Amino acid sequence: MKIKIENIDKIDEAAARFLSEIGDRRHLAFHAPMGAGKTTFISALCRSLGMEDEATSPTFSIVNEYRGGEGGRQRVYHFDFYRIETPEETLDLGLDDYFDSEWLCLMEWPENVEDFLPDDVTDVYIEVNGDGSRVVKWEE
Repeated sequence: MKIKIENIDKIDEAAARFLSEIGDRRHLAFHAPMGAGKTTFISALCRSLGMEDEATSPTFSIVNEYRGGEGGRQRVYHFDFYRIETPEETLDLGLDDYFDSEWLCLMEWPENVEDFLPDDVTDVYIEVNGDGSRVVKWEE
């Protein structure tokens, strides 16, 4: 499956469509080069889900938790594994607790923790086109 995002003005529309098409998948691993818009797209996903806070890059905290939706009872976990360098650092995060929860887990730089990802992870790829548009792709 794929969704083309013509420009930043269309990102919320693309995020809503993406969420409707992924169904009940909870573990989404976003692959893209630096500056491709991973955090921007994740922020749009969180807006579409009705999260109360603006999603920002958790580069230094590694994980951000957002609450909102249905009376503030929903959660989204947003990971940025860019700074993870060793398996020990990964183990210290307690990822199983997040992955075993019922909540959506959105992961940037998943290749840095590949051996620790759940079996049901959906790999999502963001490609940047020459005209500045983006394509978000994943397999069904």
